Amino acid sequence: MSDTSADCVFCKIVAGDIPADVLGRNDHAIAIKDLNPQAPFHALVLPVAHHENAGASAAADPTGTGHAIALADEVARASGNDDYRLVANTGASAGQTVFHTHFHVLGSAPGMTESLV
Repeated sequence: MSDTSADCVFCKIVAGDIPADVLGRNDHAIAIKDLNPQAPFHALVLPVAHHENAGASAAADPTGTGHAIALADEVARASGNDDYRLVANTGASAGQTVFHTHFHVLGSAPGMTESLV
């Protein structure tokens, strides 16, 4: 994939063309509040480079993917979540609805278990 995609909503957020509640950023990713939170703390970490999913991002830019995950840890801990869930849906049947790699950072949910989806 390319570095950006003209019709990608997450590329537009990364570029600043669509406003978002930014929680943090580094040279490789931006963290924003999720508009439809599924936990008391729910952030999205969007890599700057456009790739369809986490596997594609890891293959194309493993270092950038690592920096995105480091940002996820940073925003989780800054919000008081030393324990959190990091989720990357890959493919429509797995629940991915925006085909730009992104990580969901979920925290502050009592009783989070492996079965929580």
